[in-house]
Amino acid sequence: MSESSASPALHQTLIGAGAILVAAAMAWGATFIPSTAGYSGVGPNFLPWVVAVVLAICGIWLVWEARTGGFREMEPPSGGERADWIAFAWVSAGVLANAALITTIGFVLSCTLCFALAVRGLRYAEGKPSGTPRQTVVDVVTGMLIAAPVFWLFTKLLAINLPGLTGTGWL
Repeated sequence: MSESSASPALHQTLIGAGAILVAAAMAWGATFIPSTAGYSGVGPNFLPWVVAVVLAICGIWLVWEARTGGFREMEPPSGGERADWIAFAWVSAGVLANAALITTIGFVLSCTLCFALAVRGLRYAEGKPSGTPRQTVVDVVTGMLIAAPVFWLFTKLLAINLPGLTGTGWL
C-alpha cells in the first residue's frame, strides 16, 4: 500500500475516532445532568444521551467505512489548495462581533452584523465582489430579514428571552 493511499484511510479513521471521542465526552457530560423524569416521562438528560449514542454509532460507522475501503462515493475536495485567511478573518469577525455586541445592541442588530460580515467573507473566498456599497446594503437588509423573525419567534412565540435593543420586545 503506497503512502498516498494509506494517508486518506488514516485521516478518515481519525475523523471517525474523533466522532467517537466527542460522543464519549457528551455521554460523560450527560452523567452530570439530573435524570428526574418530567412531564413527558423523560428527564433533561434524555436528549444528550440520544445525541451521544447516535454520534457514537456514526463514529463507529465512519471508522468501519475507513478501514474497509475508505469513504465510498466521496467526491474530490473542492476549494483552494490553501486556506483563505482573509475570508476566515471576515467570518470570524462576524461571529466575534455577534458575541461581543449581542447584549449591547440586541439580538437582531448583532446577528445582522454577523450575517453581513460572514457573507462578505464567503463571497471573498469564492472570488466574487464583496465590498460594494450596494452589496453591503443588500447583505444588511437580508440579515435583518432573517434575524428579526427569529427574534420574534423566540421571544413572542416560545417565550425565550433574547437580548433586545428596546424594552418593547420587538427589536
